[in-house]
Amino acid sequence: MIVVRDIFQLKFGKAKEALAIWREGRETLSSLGHLPDRMLTDLTGTYYTLILETSYKSISEFEESLPKIFSNEKYQQWYQRFIPLAETGHREIFRVVE
Repeated sequence: MIVVRDIFQLKFGKAKEALAIWREGRETLSSLGHLPDRMLTDLTGTYYTLILETSYKSISEFEESLPKIFSNEKYQQWYQRFIPLAETGHREIFRVVE
């Protein structure tokens, strides 16, 4: 099993709006098999951090999910609403060992 963390640095003061948009997108993401297991926000460290954690059976399952997600028109329209709220983002992928 792997855990994928999509980590976004949000623009100052945009956390509530970003969380609301991600909550709205749950139905779309769920229909595409990409609903994050957890949404995390900062308590310490860099301000306005949003982390989305999603589990997959394997790296190949994750890789196979991407074209399905990124080519979906409803996802593209929804994600365009989120982009202006983020300064940067990156992805981390971990193998679950226990």
